[in-house]
Amino acid sequence: MATRVQHALDQLKSNGVRITPQRHAILTYLMESMGHPTADEIYRALEPRFPNMSVATVYNNLKMLMEAGMVRELTYGDNSSRFDADVSDHYHIICEKCGKIKDFSYPSLMEVEQKAEEVTGFIVHGHRMELHGICETCRNR
Repeated sequence: MATRVQHALDQLKSNGVRITPQRHAILTYLMESMGHPTADEIYRALEPRFPNMSVATVYNNLKMLMEAGMVRELTYGDNSSRFDADVSDHYHIICEKCGKIKDFSYPSLMEVEQKAEEVTGFIVHGHRMELHGICETCRNR
């Protein structure tokens, strides 16, 4: 995991982005948590180490990381954006009770994009699929 974080930091540096301790911590937290946290969750997790950091600092850094293509913003029905440091093509399944989000991949869905282009004449830039259900933890409660 450290090499993935280091690679991302090197990429930011090569684009002229200064690596502040907060920026490093936010990126590391996102890459290690893989739990699709909200900005508030990131803030609460890092606040003990960075007592002078504000929620605005977290949002500003997330915006910069999104612009750099290192983080995706996920907007779902609960009105709170979640952030994902896995920018590869993948899908999400969301628990309707607790809101937990898990990743999964299914490569053959790329055929849908090709078919859509053929049928509509559009140039497809991507697609998003989300599944909803009840996670194992909530089912066992």
